[in-house]
Amino acid sequence: MLSFRQLQAITGGTVVQLPQDSAVVHLLTDSRKLSQPAGTLFFAIKGRHNDGHVYLGQLYRLGVRQFVVEASAGLAQLYPEASILQVRNSLEALQAVAASHRAQFRIPVLGITGSNGKTIVKEWLAQLLSPEEMVVKSPRSYNSQIGVPLSVWQLDANHTLGLFEAGISQPGEMQKLQQIIQPTLGLFTNIGSAHDEGFADHRQKVAEKMQLFSRVELLFYCLDHKLIHEAVQASGIPSFTWSRHQQADVEIRSSTTSGHKTILGYTFRGERHSLAIPFTDEASVENALHCLAVLLQRGTDLTAIQDRLDRLQPVAMRLEMKEAINGCYLIDDTYNNDLAGLSIALDLLASQPKRGRRTLILSDLLESGMPEEKLYSEVASLTKAHQVERLIGIGPTIQAHGAKFGGDTIFYTSTADFLQQFSPEQFRNELVLVKGARVFGFEKIVQAFQQKVHGTVLEVNLDALVHNLNYYRSKLASGTKLMVMVKAFAYGSGSFEVANLLQFHRVDYLAVAYVDEGVSLREHGITLPIMVMNPSPDSLAKLHQYSLEPEIYSLELLRDFLATAQPDIRYKIHLKLDTGMHRLGFTEEDFDELFSLLKQHPQVRVVSTFSHLAGADEALHDDFSRMQLQNFSSLAAEEEERLGYTVLKHILNSAGIVRFPEHQLDMVRLGIGLYGVESTGSEQEALQPVSTLKTAISQIKHIRQGETVGYSRKGIADTDKTIATIAIGYADGYDRRFSNGTGHVLVNGHHAPIIGNVCMDMCMVDVTGIPAKVGDEVTVFGPQLTLVELAQRIGTIPYELLTNVSSRVKRIFFSE
Repeated sequence: MLSFRQLQAITGGTVVQLPQDSAVVHLLTDSRKLSQPAGTLFFAIKGRHNDGHVYLGQLYRLGVRQFVVEASAGLAQLYPEASILQVRNSLEALQAVAASHRAQFRIPVLGITGSNGKTIVKEWLAQLLSPEEMVVKSPRSYNSQIGVPLSVWQLDANHTLGLFEAGISQPGEMQKLQQIIQPTLGLFTNIGSAHDEGFADHRQKVAEKMQLFSRVELLFYCLDHKLIHEAVQASGIPSFTWSRHQQADVEIRSSTTSGHKTILGYTFRGERHSLAIPFTDEASVENALHCLAVLLQRGTDLTAIQDRLDRLQPVAMRLEMKEAINGCYLIDDTYNNDLAGLSIALDLLASQPKRGRRTLILSDLLESGMPEEKLYSEVASLTKAHQVERLIGIGPTIQAHGAKFGGDTIFYTSTADFLQQFSPEQFRNELVLVKGARVFGFEKIVQAFQQKVHGTVLEVNLDALVHNLNYYRSKLASGTKLMVMVKAFAYGSGSFEVANLLQFHRVDYLAVAYVDEGVSLREHGITLPIMVMNPSPDSLAKLHQYSLEPEIYSLELLRDFLATAQPDIRYKIHLKLDTGMHRLGFTEEDFDELFSLLKQHPQVRVVSTFSHLAGADEALHDDFSRMQLQNFSSLAAEEEERLGYTVLKHILNSAGIVRFPEHQLDMVRLGIGLYGVESTGSEQEALQPVSTLKTAISQIKHIRQGETVGYSRKGIADTDKTIATIAIGYADGYDRRFSNGTGHVLVNGHHAPIIGNVCMDMCMVDVTGIPAKVGDEVTVFGPQLTLVELAQRIGTIPYELLTNVSSRVKRIFFSE
């Protein structure tokens, strides 16, 4: 542990005040992830999208008493019990603290970098080396300028080996990470296109990544990556290599597949051996070979290597959220079972709005490197801090320490024991986090909780959604507010889940189309201001009840609203102006009566005024867009003059944010761009696709030339064909216009055209020459088959394809 005085010496900062020189136990950079205020040190980091200094007061009220800041004026008076250290740069101070902590330990530390495979190689090595080592590793993909310090801070005297990954997106970053990790060993996985935009070329990217290994005793890598090999040779760093084509320490002589395994023949130290790897895809085989090289160099017994590889499992790279039985919501984090991973999963559990109790189903934590007494005391502290109201422990060890938890707890010796006594009625309207070591087979528990629903799923990548949010935020001037559209079931993605993420990331406003959508968000715990864009007269009473703010666009609607307004209640409304879209909105001819009515009802306050650009996504409409912008500016100025106070003004949509940044005004409205579609088309590569629609093959048939497929016999086989029936149709939102080859899907990475007409619940695809079997996954749209491409095929827009995905299609939300 670290004292505050030691912190000053490490960072070179200035102590603003020090009421008590307390120990630093926990490092915190995100105020939303506070779990244990006592002993927590908060670093107020200024980032591109946020400033940690804004949250000092909130954390102080929650009990945090140790802060590292860049600006300290007035803080001593505001927070008299706080220990405050002022530094030049809070991020650099965090990194210095982690580097100092790392320097205390004289254990082997393996630093891992590369374009792909870092996290999987790290997780597999932890599994493969755990029989003889107490391993500490980066939780999940904590490989950034902030993630690496937080990972290294986990090191303690019980550990015998460290595994830390490092990722960079631009030059100059790796040197800082090297100083924190201080690896004694290195592993370079590969080089590819990830983060290409930050570097001149791959050669520069390799050189930057190589800085992680500047002081290692040995570097593991594959000789077949030419640029990596050249860089290692030029560096003179001692190495241990493997190759499929060249002379190396480990030479792969043959590779064949057998069922779900890859059988390798290899030579090591002049002797020939064979090995079975329980994967067949190329990426997994390469990752496994990196691990094999490490095991061989360490002298691990060959029989033990095969035994451990046989038990190797795919890494759960993502944390999923799913609807479950009896109104429950399931957070599935099976097979990521270390203490740091538990803390991350509990952060997600705690960040969800309250709906019923919070339940944790947890197995024994294996290979933690901590004494059991300390480990389960820490687990109990984490569950309490994250407001877990019911714990279900599975395994003999957690059961033996059950007295530490208290409260509503129940323990089972095994997963089978739990499932034997499982009753759906025991779980109703609650959040359930499922987290277990692989050997406990918690996938059976997840299956027991899953609703029996349509097998077609829409996967929503929450990390991509945050990426897109931050992309648009990066375009906003300081002080510009952000309203995000979550109407139409969040463009098909799932209103509550998306709204909750946006609330977590502190957007300013949400907008929905109808009152019922806003009511649903409130009932799911969303507290952000919500604008309702199309409030019907019969729903106006609910607006005040649920603190919703209506868009008022006509004199008729305003009169209806005012007729329900109580004189002693304050109301907030938004006025829409028609500047040329000619859909909804007030014109200047309405102003006399509009403001006369508002003056008669002073309890009704206009909080914003806005308009909608009709053609912001196309340059050919620029003159019209500029006319609209000018009209809005004039009308808004007159509106404020008549009201006698200022209001928020907003007119830019997703396309407008990109094309007319000089007109951001007080607020902008983000819609389709959040979901991965850049409607102007000019900056699509900057966004990440958020949604992937998947289904499965239900049956495979072989038909002869001339035979027909589907309703109206529209699909005619021009040759002998193999066709697959897939479980999606127009009732699921798959447009009937995709019939007869207009549309296609991806089957095991191959494009398969639709044959015949799309049916209500299924359709048929031509899989002739494609390796396929019943149950195989089929991608309808996603990163490799984009909404933009599919929309162009049937002459529509991506909005329609997204919003058409039926509510009977199960949504799965995941975060890496």
